[in-house]
Amino acid sequence: MTLYLIGTGLNDERDITIKGLETIKSCDEVYLENYTSLINCSISDLEKYYGKKITIVDRKFVEQTDELVNSSKTKNIALLVIGDPFGATTHIDLMLRCKKESVGFKIINNASILTAIGITGLQIYKFGKTTSIPFPDKNFRPETSYEVIKQNKILGLHTLVMLDLKPEQDKFMTVSEAINILLEIESRKHQNVFTKETFCVGVARIGSDDFVIKSGIASDLLKEDFGKQPHSLIVPGELHFVEEDALKMWK
Repeated sequence: MTLYLIGTGLNDERDITIKGLETIKSCDEVYLENYTSLINCSISDLEKYYGKKITIVDRKFVEQTDELVNSSKTKNIALLVIGDPFGATTHIDLMLRCKKESVGFKIINNASILTAIGITGLQIYKFGKTTSIPFPDKNFRPETSYEVIKQNKILGLHTLVMLDLKPEQDKFMTVSEAINILLEIESRKHQNVFTKETFCVGVARIGSDDFVIKSGIASDLLKEDFGKQPHSLIVPGELHFVEEDALKMWK
């Protein structure tokens, strides 16, 4: 028996690969983790297209329980991940737990934001470390994203910033919220890493037909409406002239 990690792609039910769809149809149980990203269709659309009932699971179920691994000892289980299974959120721990328990484990890859972001015109191999911005609260105001942008800038590399989502609270971070968080960190650190004049690129729903890409300084992007989530933010490093020309399309 086997635990399959299957990427669904970035948009809707039709982005599944042929191999992924065939595997889903052969599985006894199918789960979809809801904390990596958002899919641009309903769960009923997925169930109709895949021909299977789908159970939504959260981070705690996947990472802090052994339900998936234990079930895969006697059944074929599919865990669906929006995008690619090893894209925005790694699932290496699942693979290690399966190996420890002598449970079969297979990956079926799909498109990831990490490569699809190339549609902006920025060259993929010039991206540095990817980071994320979580929703801050009274006792939790992390600055990791700011530091990653700083280090990537030193190397002349672009930074892809993934934005937080809390589906259980119906909270999905926007480009403007992310910019405000970075500006707030700048107001405390004063290192000129991310200011209102910082050139950046906001994106939404990459991989879908109604994707949005807008480039400009941070203060201008604050005024822009990117529509429904998921959103991401890019802080470019040094630009090649071809990248500069490409970004003019999104100004």
